[in-house]
Amino acid sequence: MTSIFDPTKFGDIELANRVVMAPLTRNRSPKAIPNNLNVTYYEQRASAGLIVTEGTPVSQQGQGYADVPGLYLPQAIEGWKKVTDAVHRRGGKIVTQIWHVGRVSHTSLQPNGGAPVAPSAIPAGGKTYIINPDGNGAFVDTSAPRALEHAEIAGIVADFAKGARAATDAGFDGIEIHGANGYLIDQFLKSGANQRTDEYGGSIENRARFLLEVVDAVTKEIGAGRVGIRLSPVTPANGVSDQDPQAVFNYVVEQLGHRGLSFIHVIEGATGGDRSFFQGDKPFDYQELKDIYRKAGGKGGWLVNNGYDRESASKAVESGYADAVAFGKLFLANPDLVQRFKDNAPLNEVDKSTFYGGGAKGYTDYPVLEAVA
Repeated sequence: MTSIFDPTKFGDIELANRVVMAPLTRNRSPKAIPNNLNVTYYEQRASAGLIVTEGTPVSQQGQGYADVPGLYLPQAIEGWKKVTDAVHRRGGKIVTQIWHVGRVSHTSLQPNGGAPVAPSAIPAGGKTYIINPDGNGAFVDTSAPRALEHAEIAGIVADFAKGARAATDAGFDGIEIHGANGYLIDQFLKSGANQRTDEYGGSIENRARFLLEVVDAVTKEIGAGRVGIRLSPVTPANGVSDQDPQAVFNYVVEQLGHRGLSFIHVIEGATGGDRSFFQGDKPFDYQELKDIYRKAGGKGGWLVNNGYDRESASKAVESGYADAVAFGKLFLANPDLVQRFKDNAPLNEVDKSTFYGGGAKGYTDYPVLEAVA
C-alpha cells in the first residue's frame, strides 16, 4: 500500500515523499527581492517531498501585495538562487509559483500608479497588503481595475514564459502556474469576473483560452515535465464565482491532459475554509475531475490541498485518490512536518498574527522536534 512517506515522481521532478509544502504568501521580501531570512525559511522546510514557494509575480503589473518576492528583477533571481541552493543542499526539491494577480492589487503597487488589470472592469471587492509611508504594513481595499485590451493579453502570456525561464535560471526544479484563488487566470475562467465579448470571454472554451495559452507558452519555454498548475474550482476567494464550475474545470483538465504536465494541484472547497463549499447547483465532484484528466491522457501527479491532516492525507494517498497532499498552515508552523507525521508527534500551534509581514518571529523561529526534546 502506498504511503505519504513513499517517493514518487511528478513529471521530471523526483519527490522523496508525498508531503508537499503549499504556497504561502508571507510578505517578507522588501522590494520584491528574496533575502537571507527567506533562505532560512525555505531551507528549514527542505524535508518536504516538494516545496511550492509563495506566489511570485512575473511582472510589476502582476504584483498585488507589498513585499512578496518577484521574478522580474535581476536582483530577485540572484536572491532566489540562494534559496534554491540552500534547499538543494538539504536534499529538497523546490518549484516556484508564478503569478499575476490581475485585479487583486492596488495603484500604489502598479507601474506609474496605474489601475490593476483584469478581464473585465469588475472590482475584486477584497483586500490587499501595502506598506504605508510610515513603513508599516496594512490591509486596504483593492483598487478598481481596468479591462485588458485585446492587444495586451499576448504580452502577459509572454511574461509568464519569461517568469518560467527566470525561475529556471534561479535554480528551481520547476514551476507551478497560479491559476487559482481569484487571480488573473482564475478571473478569466470564472463567469462572474469575465464579461468579455471577444475570443477570451463568453463560452467555456473562450474563458479557458488564456489559461491554455499561458500553459503552452510556459511548457514551450522550459518543458512540460517541469510545469504544474494550481486550480481552485469553487473557491470564492477574491470575489470570483461561476454558475457551472464542474463544466468549466472538466473542460480545463481535459485540455491539460493532452499537455504532459508535471502535476495538477487542486484546492478542494473554499481556500483555507470549508472543504464542502461549492458553487452552482450541486456539490463539486473532484473524483470526476481527476478521472477526466486521466482519460484525456494526463499522467502528471494529482496533488490535493485544503484542510488535510495526517490521517486524511494518508487515506487520500493510500486509496489512490491523490498522489500527494499539500499542507499550508501546518508547514508554516512545523518546519519538520514530515518527521512529525512519521513520529505521529504533536504539532506546533500556528501564530496567525505573524502570517503577513514582519521578521523572524512566526517565520523562522518555530521549533523542530529536536529543539523541543
